[in-house]
Amino acid sequence: MDDDLIYQLALTQIPQIGSVHARILVQHFGSALEIFKANQKTLEKIEGIGEIRAKRIKQFRQFASGEKESHFIQKYRITPLFMTDKSFPQRLLNCYDHPVLLFYKGAADLNASKIISIVGTRSNSDYGKQFTEKLIKELAEQHVVITSGLAFGIDAISHRAAVRHHLPTLGVVAHGLDQMYPQEHGNLAKEMIKEGGGILSEFRSGVKPDKHNFPGRNRIVAGISDATVVIETGVKGGSMITAELANSYNRDVFAIPGRVTDAKSAGCHHLIKFNKAILLTDAKQLIQAMGWDEKPKETIVIQPQLFLQLSEDEKCIVTMLNEKESLHIDEINLKSGLSTTSIAAAILNLELQSLIQRMPGKLYRLIR
Repeated sequence: MDDDLIYQLALTQIPQIGSVHARILVQHFGSALEIFKANQKTLEKIEGIGEIRAKRIKQFRQFASGEKESHFIQKYRITPLFMTDKSFPQRLLNCYDHPVLLFYKGAADLNASKIISIVGTRSNSDYGKQFTEKLIKELAEQHVVITSGLAFGIDAISHRAAVRHHLPTLGVVAHGLDQMYPQEHGNLAKEMIKEGGGILSEFRSGVKPDKHNFPGRNRIVAGISDATVVIETGVKGGSMITAELANSYNRDVFAIPGRVTDAKSAGCHHLIKFNKAILLTDAKQLIQAMGWDEKPKETIVIQPQLFLQLSEDEKCIVTMLNEKESLHIDEINLKSGLSTTSIAAAILNLELQSLIQRMPGKLYRLIR
């Protein structure tokens, strides 16, 4: 029995401790076990926790539930992913409300260099179906991971097209992995896994696809990707929620235009009209916008004398990027302690000197 997993599971079950509070606790203590070992006074002093939540943690006793879930995970070869694991989707860590524990069945790389989400209406038109299939066919050479929500309509069309073109495709679901919703997509899910894709959820076994679970599912679809493509949608619904979330996470959003009189395209037109999405016409435009057609730049070694010529702000950013393969702009803002204006100016100067490179999803890396 994995004791760490038992405490990780327990952390997700504490009343009034949601994903944001759990993240704060893990960042403070380093592990779920250390959270439960802390005394109440220590817990109370953590910003955002307070007396009531601290009591909830100390009063928690339902560890047997975690043991049962651990057996389920082992029996069905599900991979639990805690937020401190290297295999946890790193893009999600840049989202303020990311889950702390995920359950994964499959082989797709959740940290692949190119991941896009494709979302849309459950009652698509022939135009939406044709565009989705053509887009994925033209993306096949890019070896992109295609993410969606395994729902009827555009979601399922995206997954099936990805399987057909041998692209790994990830289905994010709003229920436990002991079931499939809709049931009609059970075989599709198996095909996705067989083709090197996977099924991902933040919900333990036994959790049903209740209505209130879907917005949480949508935040994972939005946050795990470099960009979200909205094919067809009305002005309300899950696809619009996903697009809004992607914008809030500083992800690129693209929307497919349709006829101005078509209600199925009304949501896409709304996103484009209010500058919440880029009008997308084909895969070539998407590839160019994401920088996937750029040739690798010549490797540059930052010499000590050049480093000395950098400003203090520029040195700060270079030092941060030297410690990690890449950093999201939000992480640079958070950890550097610099103002947004200073960061923007420093990044621009470093790009002009060919010392750093912007990658899809507002990530930056050092050119070595």
